[in-house]
Amino acid sequence: MFKVEHRRVAAGLVPMLVVALLAAGCTVPARPRVAYTGDPIRDGQAWIEQGPPKDKVLWEYRTALYAMRGSDFPLATKLFDDAILNLGAMMQPDAEARKARGYFTEEAKKTFYGEPYERVMAWYYRGILYWMAGQLDNARACFRSAQFQDADAENKEYKADYVILDYMEGLITDKLGGDGSDAFQRAQKLSKIARLPAYNADANVILFIDFGAGPQKYASGEYGEELRFREGSSPVKSARLSFDKQTLAISPTDDLYYQATTRGGRLMDHVLGNKAVFKKTTDTVGNAALITGSVLATHRDTQDAGLAVLGAGILAKIFASATRPEADTRTWQNLPQYLSFAVLALPPGDHQLTVNFLDAAGQVITNRNKMMEISVSAGRDNVFYVSDQTTPTSTTTPNSAKP
Repeated sequence: MFKVEHRRVAAGLVPMLVVALLAAGCTVPARPRVAYTGDPIRDGQAWIEQGPPKDKVLWEYRTALYAMRGSDFPLATKLFDDAILNLGAMMQPDAEARKARGYFTEEAKKTFYGEPYERVMAWYYRGILYWMAGQLDNARACFRSAQFQDADAENKEYKADYVILDYMEGLITDKLGGDGSDAFQRAQKLSKIARLPAYNADANVILFIDFGAGPQKYASGEYGEELRFREGSSPVKSARLSFDKQTLAISPTDDLYYQATTRGGRLMDHVLGNKAVFKKTTDTVGNAALITGSVLATHRDTQDAGLAVLGAGILAKIFASATRPEADTRTWQNLPQYLSFAVLALPPGDHQLTVNFLDAAGQVITNRNKMMEISVSAGRDNVFYVSDQTTPTSTTTPNSAKP
């Protein structure tokens, strides 16, 4: 009697497991319906308000940078402030992040905070905005926070290696009456291309410049578990600044593609190995069990054992199907590739600055030229920002950003 009942239970388990297996592979989340207008700022704000909460920080990053390039510094400030506030949740991961670390939830379902280079850039741009508003202490704190995002403070395996962050930290320290020489020396040691100007007490104009197309993410590997980066496609490789009958070459201080693919100069292996191994192992075990179970179940003497093995195989296949090792390829896609700056000493009054962006051969890319009419005020730092992607309506850059 026991054998018959056991056989019935085992036989009844098989179709149930098959149904579960099919269900595990057929769940498709509903996509939010957000109408596109073609205006990146308006569309970004719509996604922030109507899109999935897990993507909110991503859209705040993107939209804030579009706002900066359109000289809407108050909007950029608001969006970066909210995004950075949400970065604090990384210290206390939410339920979706905990699920994503498990085997059965895909990485893209977790709340987006970004890879280290993306988090660095949020703090970096916020530091520029604070400096525009005359808040040097807060600007320096942001540059330091950006360095923290790029370092491994817990294990001390690697240190931050952004030239511009060290340089600006030291420059502000000097301006606040401190000694910024240590930060300057760190920046000099890290700088591979740009020749860094010595700190000048008379410098009153700081121009932040970025150009090129930032790194883009993609997944590779058998299960898409490897997070990789490809270099952005842009002809712009350097810049030239012209002002008051002077010309200054602008070389990159930092390369975000390099930063995305390394930590402290070490090549990073972006692989969700545990999930991929678990999926492959359970899938292989499941296949073997299905074959073995099917053979055993065809013989009367081993039918019970065959059904049990068959059920275990189907269960393993369910686990394999439900395991989601795919890498999270959501990207802050409008970042630049190169960061740089110019520090000038200009008399108070109006000045015209021309920024030419150059290709790899040093030739001017004419449709990227930016003309800036700036007003330099006495007794304060005059901080400006320009990009090769600055919109035509924002070629005149305001002197400050109100928080």
